Amino acid sequence: MSDHISDRILRPDRRAVMAGLAAAALQGPGGATAAETQLALRCRDEQLALREKEPATPVWSLGGEVLRFERGDRVDVSLANERSGPVVLNWRGIDGAATFEPLLARAPLASSASDRSQLSLRHAGTCLCDAALLGDGAARPFRALPLIVRENETVQVDRDETLLIEGWRLKADGAAIAPATDPAGTAAVYTVNGELAQDITVRPRERLRLRFINALPRQVIALKIEQRDVTMMALDSQPAEPFLARNGAFALAPGGRADVFVDAAPGSGASQILMHDGEAVRPVARLIVSDDAPVRKESLPPPPPLPSNGLPAHLDLKSALRVELPFAGEAKDWLRPTAFAATSLPAFRAKAGRIVVLSLINRAQTTAVFHVHGHHFRLLDRLDDGWKPFWLDTIAIDAGQTQRIAFAAEYAGRWLIEAAEAEWKAPKLLRWFGVD
Repeated sequence: MSDHISDRILRPDRRAVMAGLAAAALQGPGGATAAETQLALRCRDEQLALREKEPATPVWSLGGEVLRFERGDRVDVSLANERSGPVVLNWRGIDGAATFEPLLARAPLASSASDRSQLSLRHAGTCLCDAALLGDGAARPFRALPLIVRENETVQVDRDETLLIEGWRLKADGAAIAPATDPAGTAAVYTVNGELAQDITVRPRERLRLRFINALPRQVIALKIEQRDVTMMALDSQPAEPFLARNGAFALAPGGRADVFVDAAPGSGASQILMHDGEAVRPVARLIVSDDAPVRKESLPPPPPLPSNGLPAHLDLKSALRVELPFAGEAKDWLRPTAFAATSLPAFRAKAGRIVVLSLINRAQTTAVFHVHGHHFRLLDRLDDGWKPFWLDTIAIDAGQTQRIAFAAEYAGRWLIEAAEAEWKAPKLLRWFGVD
């Protein structure tokens, strides 16, 4: 990203850049009885129109509809695998679902096979499901599937829109390549909700909740909503202390999610939603304020924080288990998913309830992205005297840098840590940790 472009268009503040980067299982908050519902997923062929007036491109998909549930729901999940190779579901934002942990609790599902299990949604938030963990180097890439878990409490917004941003590398014949393959000779194409362009028309003084999901497999992206105040409300499925994104811009690591509130001022017309992919600025969507009558006489006041999901307000770092976790690309301790075995040595083990401070050390030559399964973490300040006012489950770390994160090892089980360099050709690599 050239300095003059990023300064002029997409220069988020440091907190926004880093941002880019319990309720009972059988009851909802406040003792409400959990609803039981069904979710039938099929890993199957899908055709996406990624080139104008050209044949569609085949990809693998779990479906194109946004999944919507309520906090506290119990979901009976079934999966049918219609592709030629094995798949395993990978869930982002679903804390504590130990029986769903891929490769550790759930083995890959063979071609033409099916299975089912029950998932408890203990937290509200913007989550993600995909079947791409074993997809490096595959014949075609996988689509991701947004999973929205709504709050039980009322949230004062007029519209709730999900924007799933996906990236594709197309060969000259229109075929899409999977990550962990050489992208030389391919062209980058981006979609929002499976479309090359997306318009969102709103009425004056409407308040929008926009749920952005970076479903690009390897790229950190910067997003900017032109001519709008953008209030950051949640990151990686967990409420944040609301803050304004500087110049309406923020960054998301691969797999990262951000819930933002935007108010449509009367007469403000259209504004572009821009994305910087590290090489160029690209428009990906537009917000268009209609000429209809305003939805209310006066604009809404600044929003209060979203309802808490019950994560701890304080982490006692003095008695924390402290672990260093270096990453330098492929090495004996970091394994590709196809070579990963549950019998491999853990990165660390912690007693249930223990606070863990994890030093993530990026010794690779490029930015690396880390995703911690099963738990959300705080990004610690440099002096170990506090943390940022948000929770994350995914973080991008520059080459040669170290970031320290802290979390409560609340959920017993075995949990993956994913890492990958932020390059298309880089492989996904795994380690795991145990909570006893």
